[in-house]
Amino acid sequence: MSNFYLESFKTFFKIGLFTLGGGYAMIPIIESEVVDKKKWVSKEDFLDIIAIAQSCPGVLAINVSVFIGYKLKKVKGAVFTSLGTALPSFLIILAIAMFFHQFEDNKVVAAIFRGIRPAVVALIAVPTFKLGKSAKITLTNCWIPIAGALAIWLLGVSPILVILVAGIGGYVYGKYIKPTE
Repeated sequence: MSNFYLESFKTFFKIGLFTLGGGYAMIPIIESEVVDKKKWVSKEDFLDIIAIAQSCPGVLAINVSVFIGYKLKKVKGAVFTSLGTALPSFLIILAIAMFFHQFEDNKVVAAIFRGIRPAVVALIAVPTFKLGKSAKITLTNCWIPIAGALAIWLLGVSPILVILVAGIGGYVYGKYIKPTE
């Protein structure tokens, strides 16, 4: 890591530039770059970073990049990785805002966006299932994320409440129930 700051900025800039679909679509690409290729963090640490980033307010991709940068080079590392992640989106949105009125009614552009939507769904679904597998979600405990999602979606329960209840439930299970199994 002779120049980690430049290398981390370029890595996260490339990820931010070529990923469609937001933070969840970025997870497998970030994992491939940071865990598999560059070996900056271990698979276990990456899963912990994802879990923490999901529970923090803000954009998932920025949270992940901040935690990775901070883990490796503290505040300065976090600044470079988060700028690398955010700058491509900012520049693209700026360019679109400047020129959108020229092609907003173009049928080709509308068709391209309709074609991108299913790909984005797949980009989000794949890391979700991979994270579920890594988190050891099986048929016996899959009811937990399903119940949480349904409570949020159908009943309008606050995601914060779901996270708190799940955290308390996990603590109680690990402290009192699991040792007796």
